[in-house]
Amino acid sequence: MIDFSLPEETRLLVDTVRRFVETEVQPLEEEVELTAKVPADALAVTKAKAKKLGLYAMNMPADVGGGGLSCVEHCLVEEEFGKTSDALIRRVFGQVYPMLMACKGDQVERYLLPTVKGDKICAMAITEPGAGSDAASISTTAHLDGDEWVLNGTKHFISDGDIADYVILMALTDKEKRARGGITLFLVDRGTPGFKVARTQPMMGHRGYGHAELSFEDCRIPKAAVLGEVGGGFKLIMQSVLQIRLAHIGARAVGMAQRALEMMRRHAGERRQFGQLIGDFQMVQKLIADSATEIFGVKMMVMNAAWDIDQGKDARDKVSMIKVAASEMQGRVVDRAIQVFGGMGFSKDLPLERMYRDARVTRIYDGTSEIHRMLVARSTIKNGLQL
Repeated sequence: MIDFSLPEETRLLVDTVRRFVETEVQPLEEEVELTAKVPADALAVTKAKAKKLGLYAMNMPADVGGGGLSCVEHCLVEEEFGKTSDALIRRVFGQVYPMLMACKGDQVERYLLPTVKGDKICAMAITEPGAGSDAASISTTAHLDGDEWVLNGTKHFISDGDIADYVILMALTDKEKRARGGITLFLVDRGTPGFKVARTQPMMGHRGYGHAELSFEDCRIPKAAVLGEVGGGFKLIMQSVLQIRLAHIGARAVGMAQRALEMMRRHAGERRQFGQLIGDFQMVQKLIADSATEIFGVKMMVMNAAWDIDQGKDARDKVSMIKVAASEMQGRVVDRAIQVFGGMGFSKDLPLERMYRDARVTRIYDGTSEIHRMLVARSTIKNGLQL
């Protein structure tokens, strides 16, 4: 028999995060949407509360000050995070990239620990105008000149790139090898000569934090600024991005969809038309039933892949399947919720229109649905369906 029950401490953690999101974080959403900024005073208070409860940087190991969560626990927590906006998740709970565990020497004190504590903000600079889902096709270069690396290139759509204290930059160090040993990660401080924020790029959704275009022009950084090993950047990114995709897209999509479904459920039991509750109409019931069914299916996929990762198994194919299923399910469920609410769902009086805009990009970033379908197809044709 398979036991799907959760340990008591895990249930308590998830309940704590759920209450915190509902009572402390969701009330800030409207101001973030109206101003496109996270209110500084309210953030300071809320972030301090989150830290006190141990809810900051929960994805990082305990020995560096993080929550030390398993992948299953991390996904359950991220599911609750998904019930609020991405800007607030980043600021209140921390956007700490797991590849920072490759820090060594004085990098630990300079970058890793301050980021886990919430004293520094890091941005991940991978995407370029000519390299999106195909990260290995980047053109940003780094060449060694004496004791310094010289960086040249442009990155765009870099979340928090406009305010980050430093970036993790992916650059070519060997144009021939590329993903097979020719890509390296670098830690580049804000204010380094030759590194500038060219502009912030307005977006359809995800208000409250910037998406920046960054330029590097003969930008010189120390030889010791390499994160991990020279030539090991692509492998390090791929190892780290697996759990990021699973938690930040898969689990958060489940959370957002759950919030939309709960709004549908309540509205269907309160709104009356033609002398009866709209929840009595079969077409409304279908919208709710289809949503509940899809949410359940994706949640089980997320939990299964998370368990595999905790067991040290290769979950790459499953995560690609989840990237497609979760991002597309999320959009459908929010769309159905707007339909159930009618005109009110389309208005800014409810969070649904914000959720609708925010959900759309999940089918694009971290590999488009088309790319992940291709990966799943190739693997299935070569190896069969491995579940």
